[in-house]
Amino acid sequence: MNLRKVQEISGTYLISIPIDWARRSGLTKGSIVAIVEREDGCITVDPQYSLENNVETATIHPNRFLEREITGKYLLGFDIIKISGEPRLLPEIYERVRTNVRRLIGLEIVEEDANKIVLQCLLEPSALPPERIIRREHLLASSMHRDVLTSLNESNAPLATSIIERDEEVDRLYFLLVRLLRMIVLKPHLSVKLGLSMIDCLDYRLMANYIEAIADYSQEVAMNVIQFSGTSLPEKVIQTLNKLGELSYKMHEDAFKAFLAKDLRLIEKVLEREQTSKNIIRELDEYLSGKSFEVISYASSVAAALTKICDYSVDLADLVIP
Repeated sequence: MNLRKVQEISGTYLISIPIDWARRSGLTKGSIVAIVEREDGCITVDPQYSLENNVETATIHPNRFLEREITGKYLLGFDIIKISGEPRLLPEIYERVRTNVRRLIGLEIVEEDANKIVLQCLLEPSALPPERIIRREHLLASSMHRDVLTSLNESNAPLATSIIERDEEVDRLYFLLVRLLRMIVLKPHLSVKLGLSMIDCLDYRLMANYIEAIADYSQEVAMNVIQFSGTSLPEKVIQTLNKLGELSYKMHEDAFKAFLAKDLRLIEKVLEREQTSKNIIRELDEYLSGKSFEVISYASSVAAALTKICDYSVDLADLVIP
């Protein structure tokens, strides 16, 4: 801990900053820093304020974890990512990079030659409010959730296939939000521009993760619809799965609305429906007694995925702080 005494000169309070920290941060006489007041009353001195438009660059050398490294640098907020190889990059490296870039919003290939590929993120962080991104992610996950119930009820494999394809777009939005939130944590002046506290960032990060998980489990139901396309479920089993599906959808929607509106009444509805979901599962187990292995496998897999959606909806509702 570095203690400093507050001084008063000509009616202005002054405090000195540690010289070693100033040198490490590249500060000199005349440098501009940002003073950010936190919710707990403390202030943060941001030496990066005057370097807001500086481009941060990372270099990666091809390896078996290339895709993970590119994604990691993207999530850490690097503006330019260079993939460099000597004496030249193999053709398969170019294809791996192109495939991975399609999964990351705003990242584009801006230069390539025999021994390097240069990627650049062209998005302006301050122009991307996290709430807008989270709303878009939710809309996609919600449409997947709704459509997968239709595909289950109608045994509609083509619709199930389209749901699986949509999951990639949810992942892209999730990665974009994580990148933005990490940049806000690393650059406090962004939190001021976007009107977000560090607690808000934590809540959005958890919320995005829950929504992404709900989309994943909707995708899992869709995969089961395709895998068991030749298996007919008994009418009672279909009705019970539909009941569980509708319940999980209402929980998902109410939990999201409760988070945005800070509505405790909606939270109570979500929690009440959690117990109902458990009763439906017990009812389903009775209907599956004595049925064939295929029917039990199909119905149990779908029920497990829908139950996880209910669980994540409860987790989402738990984020609400009125």
